[in-house]
Amino acid sequence: MIVGSRGFVFNDLITCYLRGVVTYFPWVCRLTTLIRIARSGSVTPEIEEVAEAEGISPNKLRSRIATGRVIIIRNVKADGVKGLGVGQGLFTKVNVNVGTSELVKDLDLELEKVRISKKYGADSIMDLSTGGDLDTIRRAVIKETRPLPLGTVPTYQAFIEAFRKKKGGAYFTEDELFNVVERHLKDGVDFMTIHAGITKDLGLKLIRSGRVIKIVSRGGDMILGWMLYNDSENPFYKNFDYLLEMFAEYDATISLGDALRPGGIADALDEFHIGELINNARLARRAIEYGVQVMIEGPGHVPLHLIKTDVKLMKRLSGGVPYYVLGPLPTDIAAPYDHIAAAAGASIAAAAGADLLCYLTPAEHLSLPTLEQVKEGLIATKIAAHIGDIVKYGPRAMKRDILVSKLRAEVNIAKTIPHLLIPEDAERVFKQFGVAPAKGCTMCGEYCPLMLLQEQAKKVLKEKK
Repeated sequence: MIVGSRGFVFNDLITCYLRGVVTYFPWVCRLTTLIRIARSGSVTPEIEEVAEAEGISPNKLRSRIATGRVIIIRNVKADGVKGLGVGQGLFTKVNVNVGTSELVKDLDLELEKVRISKKYGADSIMDLSTGGDLDTIRRAVIKETRPLPLGTVPTYQAFIEAFRKKKGGAYFTEDELFNVVERHLKDGVDFMTIHAGITKDLGLKLIRSGRVIKIVSRGGDMILGWMLYNDSENPFYKNFDYLLEMFAEYDATISLGDALRPGGIADALDEFHIGELINNARLARRAIEYGVQVMIEGPGHVPLHLIKTDVKLMKRLSGGVPYYVLGPLPTDIAAPYDHIAAAAGASIAAAAGADLLCYLTPAEHLSLPTLEQVKEGLIATKIAAHIGDIVKYGPRAMKRDILVSKLRAEVNIAKTIPHLLIPEDAERVFKQFGVAPAKGCTMCGEYCPLMLLQEQAKKVLKEKK
């Protein structure tokens, strides 16, 4: 039996028939979705690859994929992408946003940002371009991003193309919106932010509310504007089953967007933040039941003491669906140091169970970021992810930390530096005063407590002999 109107998407009966075949004929994986294969009991080569990289059992990983608690982000019809494991029991991943704006349309700059991101350890990239030829930009960014997975927000392009064509004042049609989604899937996009959880009812209540900042999501605002202009329900929400058919054909991941995320800490966990989260949790369960991989996006601006509450609530409502968070920012006054504030929030979120962190740069709220700001934002977020993993996984995540501590105890900076997060930067700082002592550093010099203790320890051990 074949279900769906968009292509060869096999139901679970067919998937069960494929049980055991996948191991010997990997091409079978392209005929159905990973969730359906996992439900059948089969372990695919990519499940084995992710399990080995994460240090967990392939069968345990398969079980979590089958229930939607883990996803492997990729587009099965795309070439050159390496699947990214995200979810329960896996190390916290970091995403980097790139993309042109209407005021700064420099594709070469954005491609260099992709290269910088790959160099410093990004796990995925999102193209959020709004200026220039969006198809050309996206295809160039995809090519430069590989083998990392790439995400997009198709609503941007649907809105912008309609705006340019109609000179503003009018919105895209439903067909135009879904045609853009399909165009992105065909190009090889691996995951997409889909603002399906903001309903017309929530939007109307938001307009009349006393919320400090009513909406900060660009894609969410475009969907809200569409609903108000057309006096109609969210096209993603009302056509969600059709959307599932499209994503199942490519086995790409739906990232349920947080259109109503708080844009200021005063709005955190209000009725709109929670109302959309409830809708997204319901939609996520529908996607998993259908066999489509899904994650949910989170805030936003949240006071530090509420971040853990937000993560735990999301996990509880969704049944453990992977959580993709922006920040969270625990203060509104940190710009141009939002990457530092966000790292504080992100470490709490990761420790509480967030699975994928979206970086913030020093330019957040102020400008399109420079190359150096992309690097700074990425490194800050990677540190936050690692801090969270230490809480979640203990010794499994601390192996490099323990090694570095042992080398520091030996006062062996030369051997320590290669094991640090960014060795080249550590080397530069170590030598920044033009002095590179054989032992110790220029902070303590000959008064290094570790060196002094070593000398005293030698005397004590010698006397005992």
